[in-house]
Amino acid sequence: MNTLIASQTRVIGALVLRETRSAFGDTQFGYLWAIVNPALSTFILVLIFSSVGRSPAFGTSFALFFATGILPFQTYSKLSGSLMTAIYSGRGLLSYPLVNEVDLLLSKYIIITLTYVMIILIFFPVIMIWDGASPPIQIEVCAAAFLLLTFLGLGAGTANAVLFKLWPTWRQLEAVISRPLFFLSGIFYVPSEFPTHIVNWLSWNPILHGIEWFREGYYSNYNSIVLDKSYLLTCILILLVFGFLGERLYRKKSA
Repeated sequence: MNTLIASQTRVIGALVLRETRSAFGDTQFGYLWAIVNPALSTFILVLIFSSVGRSPAFGTSFALFFATGILPFQTYSKLSGSLMTAIYSGRGLLSYPLVNEVDLLLSKYIIITLTYVMIILIFFPVIMIWDGASPPIQIEVCAAAFLLLTFLGLGAGTANAVLFKLWPTWRQLEAVISRPLFFLSGIFYVPSEFPTHIVNWLSWNPILHGIEWFREGYYSNYNSIVLDKSYLLTCILILLVFGFLGERLYRKKSA
């Protein structure tokens, strides 16, 4: 058992290195651009929203409030979308006996998660210097919320990968379904701003719970009226079970 785990760990590590070189190139600039590109797009969004005179829904820095929403959301969104095609794009590697579909999914998950960890570690200090924003109050809470959002992205991405294999049109349909999530996940507002019946509808979105959890860890006096940690964990568990069990069943059926 230990030998099998060690073998698959080496396989995933090799896939991570291969995927990194394939996506970003062998130069240091390629690795740097992988971090700068999404960070720059986030910074542009912050400038756009700030330029129209928006005041933050919470705290004194709009850039900080927006970043505590958009960066966790982008992490989930990138995982959900990229993992959908991870098996298809890496199908040539499945000819190797030691490589299976789960290895492709996990290697992609690791690359994307580490990339966004680096973005967060760079982005927030920049906001603190540029906008005089405060540092996080409970880093461990922010880290836990971020990690759970990556698990949510892993579950959603794996489920998407299974559905994409069964029904290729799912890729286009999922893009349409997931587009409103940008506006439903509390990125630039606090749920308490809305009437109770709207909050009840918003609370069905597990991403919102992850972002609210992240903000409770960042701000000292942020008390979410919608955060339900058990609901978020339940959604993660359901998606992971559905995704990985569906992948295993489909693999057996295709064998």
